[in-house]
Amino acid sequence: MEKPPDIQFVNEVRLNGRNWIVAIAILVVLLWATPRVWKRIETFEIGADYRIPYQLSKDYWLYERRLQSTSPQDILVLGDSVVWGEYVIPDGTLSHFLDQRGSSQHFVNAGVNGLYPLAIEGLVKNFAPLRNRKIILHCNLLWMSSPKADLQENKAQQINHARLLPQFQKIPSYRADANERLSALIERNVQFMSWVTHLQVTYFNNKSIPQWTLADDGNDPPQYPNAYKNPLSQINLRVPTPSGDDPERGPKSSRHKPWTQTGAAPTHFDWVPLEKSLQWAAFARTLDTLRARGNDILVVIGPFNEHIIAPDSKEAFVKLRDGVKNYLEQYKIPFAAPGVLPTELYADGSHPLTEGYKLLAFQLWSDPAFRQWLPVKR
Repeated sequence: MEKPPDIQFVNEVRLNGRNWIVAIAILVVLLWATPRVWKRIETFEIGADYRIPYQLSKDYWLYERRLQSTSPQDILVLGDSVVWGEYVIPDGTLSHFLDQRGSSQHFVNAGVNGLYPLAIEGLVKNFAPLRNRKIILHCNLLWMSSPKADLQENKAQQINHARLLPQFQKIPSYRADANERLSALIERNVQFMSWVTHLQVTYFNNKSIPQWTLADDGNDPPQYPNAYKNPLSQINLRVPTPSGDDPERGPKSSRHKPWTQTGAAPTHFDWVPLEKSLQWAAFARTLDTLRARGNDILVVIGPFNEHIIAPDSKEAFVKLRDGVKNYLEQYKIPFAAPGVLPTELYADGSHPLTEGYKLLAFQLWSDPAFRQWLPVKR
């Protein structure tokens, strides 16, 4: 029997110019369509007093989706953990108590836990497509209370929401390599990549699928509970809803108590002057961005816990606060500066407790500038 000739097996497909065009077109359509289709098939329940859950704080794709779900008549309350409500449950926040007094106005909690002005700037520019809206923007002077808070210390520090920072602006405390910076830029400019982050944050505990698969349980010796799980089984197409009974927050929580009961004492603050502050510069740029989009802004300054300020720091604080007021007056930006709350209504330097938010809402509704800024009832 004659031996058949040896034929080399080649497992490849060569694409010509037309094939490449078709392949690229299919890829572009998939990248464009997937995040948009996902919004239609994934359940996202938004109830009364909804706020982005703590564990989803870095899901900026979901945050954008949340804002898109609001009504044009809603008033958005935008800011950091003071707006979000670090020590309180959803019905103990500023937006909730404003809502209670607002009758025809609906106030939306658009805060995110862990934000600060430099991060808010990135969130507004890239994930908050807000135009022609009424927005309350919170100004928290805490972020200018020291060079460290202002991210000016010339040493690396752990920075929350670092991917929202201006990636190629000099920020002394932000030390990321080129790969991380470029990754952040791509994520904020390519919706498909921010959707991928949404999957990681929402279904894989803020990890990539390989990291999730190899994650141990923290015991010694370690176990790997996800090693043999099917990653697709994690994706149940339902955004987690906030727990109604949060052990870390609310009047039933051990954290929900006055700062005077935590052992804290009056503190010296090394306030950064406005003209030298990175955080203030970012806050001013955010104002410019929001106003350029046709939004009607009211700034709420504080209320900072002045009871916690040591006497030798008080004069610099007053100068800083007055500087913010002067800036807003100069550029004709409406603002409200509520008075300091009773000391027992603060949990720390800037976060009120539940009754503190209730009193703050009352103060705002009693402020002529706030009432004048509100839309006319029809």
